[in-house]
Amino acid sequence: MVPDPHEKDKVVFAATMASTFEPDSMTNDKIEAATRGHGALVIPVFAAANSIAEDLFCPITGPEMSLMGRMTVIDASVGELPLDVVIQKSVRAAMSAGAAPENAALIVASLAYFSGSCARSGVPLGNRKLGAIARMHAGAPRTSAIALVTGKSTHRIQSFPAYLAIYEAIMDKKLTKVDGSMLPPFISGGAIYGHSALGEDYNIPELAYNAAHTGTLAMMNSMAGTGVTPLALWPALIGAAVTMEIVHPDALLGEEYGKFGRVDSSYLAGKGARDAAKLPEKLHIRGTHEEYDTAKVIGEFGLILKDIGGPSVIGSMALSEIFAAFEEAPMIGAGFSGGPVNPPLGHLEGDCVPALRLLMKHHGDIFAVAEVIRDYKMNSFIDPEMALCGLNTISRKAEQVTRGKITRACILASEGVRDRAIYRRAAHTYDIITGGKTVADATRTLDEERKKYVERRGSAVLSAFTGKKIDLKFTSIKPHGRRTDKFTERYWGFDSNVSYDVTIDGKTLHVENLSGKEVPDFALKGKNRDNPDWPVALFCGAVLTQELQYIGHTIINITVPAAVGAILGMDADKAADKAEDGAFLTRAIPGAGEKAKDVAKLAQRVYAKINEPFPPQ
Repeated sequence: MVPDPHEKDKVVFAATMASTFEPDSMTNDKIEAATRGHGALVIPVFAAANSIAEDLFCPITGPEMSLMGRMTVIDASVGELPLDVVIQKSVRAAMSAGAAPENAALIVASLAYFSGSCARSGVPLGNRKLGAIARMHAGAPRTSAIALVTGKSTHRIQSFPAYLAIYEAIMDKKLTKVDGSMLPPFISGGAIYGHSALGEDYNIPELAYNAAHTGTLAMMNSMAGTGVTPLALWPALIGAAVTMEIVHPDALLGEEYGKFGRVDSSYLAGKGARDAAKLPEKLHIRGTHEEYDTAKVIGEFGLILKDIGGPSVIGSMALSEIFAAFEEAPMIGAGFSGGPVNPPLGHLEGDCVPALRLLMKHHGDIFAVAEVIRDYKMNSFIDPEMALCGLNTISRKAEQVTRGKITRACILASEGVRDRAIYRRAAHTYDIITGGKTVADATRTLDEERKKYVERRGSAVLSAFTGKKIDLKFTSIKPHGRRTDKFTERYWGFDSNVSYDVTIDGKTLHVENLSGKEVPDFALKGKNRDNPDWPVALFCGAVLTQELQYIGHTIINITVPAAVGAILGMDADKAADKAEDGAFLTRAIPGAGEKAKDVAKLAQRVYAKINEPFPPQ
């Protein structure tokens, strides 16, 4: 029989089609549960962003109906503003995707803010504030900032420490020089105080700044007290929110702070929180590089959060990921989705705000937006190929709930890179198996290649981040850092035993069993704390280990070889089992083997159909 010259092409095509048949085939993450908000709000965020983008660039009635530039809260004596319609539709989209009312309100208010809405309208009658608008349209109950909670960073902290610290300082009269007990009657509470020198020039600025500074420090100290790193973002947001419950929220400040109408009480609260948390003065949106004043953003989010209701911890985590839109996300303690480590798919909200801002910049051109998203993703991650595969998976899953410009732009940004990633693995596996090796050899080879890539590119990323010359090589990656059971023996991500050599500016250190031994010894016994390079060594290993450990978000190193093996004659179930056996890195958590069985069976069917004559005989 004459060999088929197109055999490899057919195998690669069938394996590719089967591997990408549905988003769920690409990942171990429970993304079907995410369509109803269970455990993560990534899909509700995409749904809300799609809704806002639809209203910003109204595709049905033409450009005259676009709300570009009209998404503000304005001083209008009308019952309903254009913003009300936008918020209502977006809230409905988020709730249809599984967000509870209070979380939907937070998501929508945040996205509306970054789409051009201001946080407040300062007229006494008919007073509108963005957080309250979103909360009321969502039907969430009113509560205070006491219901706020930080995002989960191992643990999470309610806002109580900020209240405690601020109110103790208030009772001790430490936050302002103005002693209310000394004022004559009819001074406080009216224009003689609140909109005059004593209020706007003295009391309000110092009270707003000092209260937010005090509350933020209390939150950071409380995080440290639970044994976790005091990440800056949420302590600052809560410090500002508690402050804006106390301070006159619509007060303008004196000329010392700027022209009339330019600077208000929330800005000083944001500045106090910013300084306490040591946040940078400016933040920049990925892709557009638009510059935001950090104090203004933090203060205005304090104003939003005081009115938003009581979002849950996954709501707080969603907001953290929305803040990953900023280039400075890693240094401010925002979410994971801005890189450099690829997180589980439930964290991938960070491209929604850049996509919205890019749509504005490019007048709704999703192809131009997609180009920029792809470019900044390629530069922001240790493994940008995996980052774009993950974005493609979650965007396609979100489109099962709601379609729109945001999800489409993200799919366009990632499609080519994803297809190349799968094609390359299928072709490579074909060559390995037809060369006489097994499907387990193929997955082992692919995982080994990824390990070397992460070592090489990760070392470069860490060098840029630390300002030191970093070179890290893993010496061992295996399970059982301190356990002995069979389950964690197979799935190393639950109890890693990772060792490596890391060279820092020419000096090489060896770390043995990072998470099972060295990190506890450093934290509890003070081991190597006198060596200034040791924290850097632990940090570098933690970053690159987690890049490998979280690979459950994209399992193509198992599914694609399983598909190729099944097409080349193996039983589909056996091909999947052996593929998982060989994938010493991608087998971090369970589930890939079962997904691979479905992919392998489908690949066999696709391949069989490709080889049938047409028209059928």
